[in-house]
Amino acid sequence: MIFNKDIAKKTAEVLLQINAIKLSTKQPFTWASGWKSPIYCDNRIILSFPPIRNYIRETMGKEIEILYGKPDVIAGVATGAIGIGMLVAEYLGLPFIYVRPEAKGHGRMNQIEGFVQKGQNVVVVEDLISTGKSSLNAVKALKEAKVNVKGMMAIFSYGFDIATENFKNENVTLYTLSNYENLLEQALETKYITQKELETLSDWNSNPSEWNAN
Repeated sequence: MIFNKDIAKKTAEVLLQINAIKLSTKQPFTWASGWKSPIYCDNRIILSFPPIRNYIRETMGKEIEILYGKPDVIAGVATGAIGIGMLVAEYLGLPFIYVRPEAKGHGRMNQIEGFVQKGQNVVVVEDLISTGKSSLNAVKALKEAKVNVKGMMAIFSYGFDIATENFKNENVTLYTLSNYENLLEQALETKYITQKELETLSDWNSNPSEWNAN
């Protein structure tokens, strides 16, 4: 869920401005899952634009303090949220760790990289939420390390029902700076998309696994 409508609008605006979110209804993208999609979100590009990077860093930091209180540690989900998570931790003056999708097959066999102690309060930072599966996998690893996961803060969510269900089932609180609904509103308002494209994008979001560009 989003916490602040003005922030959701502003975040959608800056993501569109730097083409972090690419919309292509005529030539859809193919996700790793095999889904065909008229939208592709690449929040890593934020790191290449200092003013936008600073906006995201400060906004996420402030919202984390408001929503969760100041934690002991910030955790980023590898690989997409390592950069953003580190910036947020720096802004808050906190230690930073990151969580791999799975433990390394060599060396110390770590899944969690960095120093964290049992019982510490951790907020997880994520760049993007689709189904939530990889994000919740990181939360599971942290809980197995006996830390207290206060919740998660992400830049953007596609707003899929399956993600809402997955987070609810795992009893993990999720807030995002912006989401799909706000993105479409902003894209239409700025004429980034047409009304017809809006209808296509809305149709896809309601059933992404079965959507067909034709």
